[in-house]
Amino acid sequence: MVIRVLIADDHSVVCEGLRMFLGRDPDLAVVGQAADGEEAVRLARLLRPDVVLMDLLMPVMDGIAATAAIRGELPETEVIALTSVLESDFVVAAIKAGAIGYLLKDTQAHELRRAIKAAAAGQVQLSPQASAYLMRKVRTDEAPVVLTDRETSVLGLLAQGQSNKEIARALQITEDTVKSHVKHILAKLGVQSRTQAVLSAQQRGLISTVQGKKPL
Repeated sequence: MVIRVLIADDHSVVCEGLRMFLGRDPDLAVVGQAADGEEAVRLARLLRPDVVLMDLLMPVMDGIAATAAIRGELPETEVIALTSVLESDFVVAAIKAGAIGYLLKDTQAHELRRAIKAAAAGQVQLSPQASAYLMRKVRTDEAPVVLTDRETSVLGLLAQGQSNKEIARALQITEDTVKSHVKHILAKLGVQSRTQAVLSAQQRGLISTVQGKKPL
């Protein structure tokens, strides 16, 4: 299945460059291009892309607000923050808004293509720098969290970067059941995304590491 990608960046040169090298991959199709966050939200509603590559510093509506709007309305659409900004506040805000990944614009073309495919499958994609910031900055509620054995198993596989389909296969359950477990995990941890869930669980000691995810 071809992965539909929406590019949101106010620099036309960046957009054209992304279009060019993403177009070389038969598994990816750029379906739209937005020059600001507001346009990104509008096009996401219209086009229903699988993945949005979201710049954070854009006019009219910034990428963080646009990410929150898209994830709130279109939960099946994943957002990767693709930016030149590497500051802890931006990293944390993007993930809290629902972004499944945070990558820098100096990411190699082949790595970005692979990251898009992984994000479409529900796998967390973080640059090493962003991961380090999140480990230090994302705070969790100190109230104890009790997960079922099955939820713990699902969470462990999430931490390894496995998609819903891979988790379903590993645990011999349906994808719908995996989605239900993930929903319950997010609710219990009080977070909005799989990325936050993995980081929160690590900080709470529910899983030993978040480094098990597939590297870029």
